[in-house]
Amino acid sequence: MKKIITAKKKNSKKELIEELSDLEHEQWISMTKYLLNNNTKDNHKRWEKQIKTDYKDLTEKEKDSDREWAEKVIKILKKYKKL
Repeated sequence: MKKIITAKKKNSKKELIEELSDLEHEQWISMTKYLLNNNTKDNHKRWEKQIKTDYKDLTEKEKDSDREWAEKVIKILKKYKKL
């Protein structure tokens, strides 16, 4: 009797979630390392201000940091466009 092997669906929703979760963890690591290495009084004040600021009101430099991560998400989503 022949063994029937079911082909694994490429780019499944579960794989997408895992890849995006991995990216989110990478982002958290990056930010946490930065915070731990740059925890000064001035930075603490700046971060407190950023916490209270909507994205649309950030400086262009601050937005660029978020845009870098958004580009990484888009790159991943392009691989899963047929979901």
